[in-house]
Amino acid sequence: MEKVKFTQMKDGDKEDFVFLNAHETEYTKGTADRLLAALVELDTGLSGYQITRLGHSLQSATRAHRDGADIDWVVAALLHDIGDIYAPYNHDEYAASILRPFLREQCTWVVEKHADFQLAYFGQHVGADPDARAAHKGHIYYDDCPEFCERWDQNSFDPEYDTLAIDFFAPMVRAVFARKPYDPAILNAGARIPLAPDPQPLRA
Repeated sequence: MEKVKFTQMKDGDKEDFVFLNAHETEYTKGTADRLLAALVELDTGLSGYQITRLGHSLQSATRAHRDGADIDWVVAALLHDIGDIYAPYNHDEYAASILRPFLREQCTWVVEKHADFQLAYFGQHVGADPDARAAHKGHIYYDDCPEFCERWDQNSFDPEYDTLAIDFFAPMVRAVFARKPYDPAILNAGARIPLAPDPQPLRA
């Protein structure tokens, strides 16, 4: 069976959907490599910064890794801007929706909200609310997001920084996306893991 028999889903039978389920499950095994390819596309995305968006993503992940962050935080840092090409107005939500089945809840919440927290650095210059983060006050992960932004995001536009290559992070991405999706033990709802157990000094 190479294709289903139906042209409307309501007409499909068990054979059709068992076939599709197996076919789609096999396809998901390539998710990590498709994301890595999409990450490379950021190299041709928005210009104007001193480094490309791919460079920014790799630098963010490099800083997280060098701070001793765990794999969930490193992959979150690497992919936090993956939506820049396809969802420029809600890139944070786009990235979080990709990560949500496979990363700790804490990390995906921070990715989903990081754009609001980043406005503290430049909102006043572009007519946006620099205190947009206030809408999230009281959330269990609230304090993690400004640390993510300060340590790994807002400062990762430095062409002189010794940034690790994408090949260094590829095994981590593949390991994360090989996890069972929505595994409660992975999502670990309500848990807070320090971002930087071995923090490197921040530049003023």
